[in-house]
Amino acid sequence: MVPEQRNAPLVVFGAGGRAGLAVVAEALRRGRPVVGVVRDPARQERLAALGEDVTVVAGDLTDQDSVAAVVPGEVAAVVNAVTPFTAPPESFEDFDPDYYVRLAENLVQAARGSRVLEIGLAATLRTGSGRVFEDPAAFPAFLRPFAEARMKGLAAWREQPAEVDWLVLTPPPGLSLEAPTTGEYRLGGDVLDSPAADLPLSYADLATAVLDQIDRPTVSRQQVSVYR
Repeated sequence: MVPEQRNAPLVVFGAGGRAGLAVVAEALRRGRPVVGVVRDPARQERLAALGEDVTVVAGDLTDQDSVAAVVPGEVAAVVNAVTPFTAPPESFEDFDPDYYVRLAENLVQAARGSRVLEIGLAATLRTGSGRVFEDPAAFPAFLRPFAEARMKGLAAWREQPAEVDWLVLTPPPGLSLEAPTTGEYRLGGDVLDSPAADLPLSYADLATAVLDQIDRPTVSRQQVSVYR
C-alpha cells in the first residue's frame, strides 16, 4: 500500500455503523474518497450526507461474489467495521462460529494486496491469566460465543501469508459516543491495559487511529489496542 495514492478510494465495510461512520468522516476530512459498503443504502441518510466524495453501495462482506462486485479495481485500503447485529441477540444458537473467519478471507480478496484494517473486540485482548472473555467477572458468559468467533477470526488473520498486510485495531470496552474527542490516542499491544481501558474512547479518536495506520503505517500483522 502506498499512502500517497490519494485518488484511490478507501473501502469501508459496515460504513453505516458508529465506527464505520467515524472512519468515513475522518477519511473525507483528510481528502480521501470513500466507498461505503452497507446492506441497504436507502437507510443510510447520515452516510450519504457526509458529502459527494463518499459513494454508498450495497454489499455483503459475508458473500464473496458481493464483495467482488462492489470493490473498485484499485483501493487505498479496506476497513472492516461490520457487526453482525446492532444489539446482542437473546441466543447465539444460530450464530456462525466461523463468521469472522469468512470475513477475513473475503477482506483479503477485496483488498487485492492493499492494507486491511479491522475494528476488533476488547474481549479478545490478553490478560495476566488468559483473555478478557475468559473471565466471567469481566465479560458476560452468554456473550462468550461471540468472543470465541472473534478469536477464530483473529487466528485466521494470523494464518494469512506473509505478504498480506493486515491489522486489527481494538478499542477499549468504553468506546463511546459520549466520550470527548481529543484528536489523540495511544496504541498498545494485545494485552489489556486496565487503567487505560477505564478511560472512554471516542469513535472519532478511534477513526483517527485507523486513518493514521493507513496514511503512516507503524504496525502490521497483529492486534493492537487503542486507548485515549
